[in-house]
Amino acid sequence: MTRFVLASASPRRRELLAQAGLAFEILPAQGEEVSTKEQPAKLVKDLSYNKAVEVAERCKENHKNDTTVIIGADTVVALGNEIMGKPKDYKAATAMLTKLQGTVHQVYTGVTLVVTEGGTAKQAPQIITFHEKTDVCMYPMTPEQIAAYVATGEPMDKAGAYAIQGKCAIYIKEIHGEYNNVVGLPVARLMQELFARKLV
Repeated sequence: MTRFVLASASPRRRELLAQAGLAFEILPAQGEEVSTKEQPAKLVKDLSYNKAVEVAERCKENHKNDTTVIIGADTVVALGNEIMGKPKDYKAATAMLTKLQGTVHQVYTGVTLVVTEGGTAKQAPQIITFHEKTDVCMYPMTPEQIAAYVATGEPMDKAGAYAIQGKCAIYIKEIHGEYNNVVGLPVARLMQELFARKLV
């Protein structure tokens, strides 16, 4: 039996995994998100690794007789060399959206899978880490449109201060890459990794 554990409290990641048909538990990582990496791809892989490994350590005693796959993920938005996480307040959200409007930027999601065979069995966990990048082109937004969108509160817990699946959808001109990667989890790539290892 293979058990899946999502190391995230994100409702968007939860919805995407459910859409993929996986039955899973939720055990959010509790550690502080810290990394010394500066390149977006390396940063999200590093943070997803930290989350997955932390949760794997916490739940191994409960899964001694099962194959368990812990799924850690982290998403950032990048404009050139500038990495944009979640805005800390409305002013920061407005500043992010002002920079992103009318541009092409990148969304990176790192994913780490920690596969344990029999929990605390002798075999060391298998760890797979990868990332996906999606280019997002936004239509220009007026200051009034930005202010109205920020006032909805939707940007406040989103990397880059917007939700492609939410009210900001009307400002998304086009994307190149996996759509769900922008939502928060490249679920197609994730499933391909699981298929390749016969974990589903």
